[in-house]
Amino acid sequence: MKLYYSPGACSLSPHIILRETETPFELVKVNLKEKKTEDGRDFRQISRAGYVPALELDDGTVLTEGPAIVQYIADKAGATHLAPRHCSLERYQMLSWLNYVTSELHKGFSPLFKSEMPEEGKAFARELLFSRIGVVDRHLADRPYLLGDSFTLPDAYAFTVLRWAKPLKLDLAEFKNVTRYVDRIAERPAVKVAMKAEGLIK
Repeated sequence: MKLYYSPGACSLSPHIILRETETPFELVKVNLKEKKTEDGRDFRQISRAGYVPALELDDGTVLTEGPAIVQYIADKAGATHLAPRHCSLERYQMLSWLNYVTSELHKGFSPLFKSEMPEEGKAFARELLFSRIGVVDRHLADRPYLLGDSFTLPDAYAFTVLRWAKPLKLDLAEFKNVTRYVDRIAERPAVKVAMKAEGLIK
C-alpha cells in the first residue's frame, strides 16, 4: 500500500499508525500547493479533494480521511490495542475522540494557517481553539492518554494536530497536561521513526 503525505500535515497520524503496526507501505510525498506527487502525477487523480492523507491499497482502491484510514490500518493489522474491538463501548469512545479531534481541533487550527484571514478573525479562532484544547487538558488531568492508560488511534491524531501550535507560534504553556501529553507521545519509537521519515526531526 501507499500513503500519500505532506510533511507534518494530518497525514502524519496514519503514518504513525502504519509504523506502530509495522505494516509494510510506501511513502509518497505530495506538494499540496501544486497538487502534484513527487513523481509528477496529478494528485487530484488520486484524491479528488486534493488533500492528504490518501491510502492507496494494493488493488488500487484509495481511502481518504484520516479517521477512516487509521481504523482501516489498525483493523487490518488486528491491532486491538490501538482500536478497540467493534461494538465495544471503548470503540465508541475512540470514535468520539476521533470526531472531536477532527471537528474541534483540526478544523480549529485551519483558519490560523490562512494568510488572507484578518487578524480579528484569527483572534476569534484562537480563542475558540484554546477553549477546545482546554477540554482535552482537563480530560488528561487523571490519565496519560485519551482513552486511559494506553496509546490509541485518537492519540496519534491529537498529537499530529497539537504539534501545529509550534509553527503558528501559539503558546500552550497554560495547558500543562496537554504539553506533557504531546511530549510523551513524541518519545514513542514509532512516532520518532515517522517524524524522521518526514524530515520533521533529525
